[in-house]
Amino acid sequence: MPAGDVREYARFHAPADLGGLELLSARYIEHRFAPHVHDSYVIALVEAGVERYRYRGAEHLVPAGSFALLNPDEVHTGSKGSEQGWRYRVFYPKTALVEALLGELELPLRGLPMFRGSVYADPDLVAALGRLHRLLEDPRASALQRQTLWREVMLELLRRHADLPEPRRPGQEPRAVTRARELLASRLETPPSLEELAAAVNLSPFHFARVFRAATGLPPHAWVKQRRLEQARALLRAGCLPVEVASRLGFADQSHLARQFKQAYGVAPGEYRRACVR
Repeated sequence: MPAGDVREYARFHAPADLGGLELLSARYIEHRFAPHVHDSYVIALVEAGVERYRYRGAEHLVPAGSFALLNPDEVHTGSKGSEQGWRYRVFYPKTALVEALLGELELPLRGLPMFRGSVYADPDLVAALGRLHRLLEDPRASALQRQTLWREVMLELLRRHADLPEPRRPGQEPRAVTRARELLASRLETPPSLEELAAAVNLSPFHFARVFRAATGLPPHAWVKQRRLEQARALLRAGCLPVEVASRLGFADQSHLARQFKQAYGVAPGEYRRACVR
C-alpha cells in the first residue's frame, strides 16, 4: 500500500445471482475485530499488508499474497499484523450455498466439508480467488460467467483444503451440449444464467458446466464470448461501426468490445473495420 495512505474503507456486496454469498472489500489499519463467529465460511484473501487473528487457540498472520480459511461458527478475531494494516477481499458463503454446490456434483458426503488449516500461500488459488471476487463485484459480468466461475473456484478450493472427494469425470451428454449451444447462440446479447441453461437441458448446473467444458473445451461464458467476437468481426467487415456492434451483441459499451477484440485479434475494432472497408 502507498506510504502515507491512512484511509480505511469497507465495501459490502451480495450478488443477486448467487443467493447465500456475501462479499467484503476492505482496508483496515487501526480497526480491531472483537471475538466473533460467522454462520458462513470465511475465505479472506489478503492483497496488501498483513492481517493478524486468533483462531482455534493460536495466533495467525496472513501476509499479502495468501489467504485465510475459517469454518462456520468458530470464534476468531482480526487486527493489523503490521503498521500499515491490511487490505483484503473476503467471501462469506452460507453453508446452504456450499451444500447446494456439492449436491450438484452428487458427492458422497457426511456432513459439511471443513477446512483443515487456516493460512495458505497457494499462488494459483490466490490468483483465482482475486479474479473471482473482482468478477462478482463487476456489474458488467454476466450471471452465466459469475455462476460458472464461482463453482469452479470453490470446487478447487474445497478439493485442496477440505479433503473433498474427487468428483467423477463428466460424462458425454451430446444432446444437452447441442441444445445448450443453440440456446446460447440465440441469446448472445443477453445470455441465460448457468442455472437457467442447465434447467433447459435437464442437468444440474455444475454437472452441466463440466459436461459443456469437456465437450467444447470452454466454459459456457467463454463460448459465448468467442461467438460474440466472431459475429463482431463479421459485422465490422460488413461496415458496421464499433458502437453499433457493441450494442447489437451485448457488450457493456464500445470500450468493452475494444478490449476483448484487441485481446483476441491484436487489433482494435475500428482499425479492423477500416482495413476491411478499404
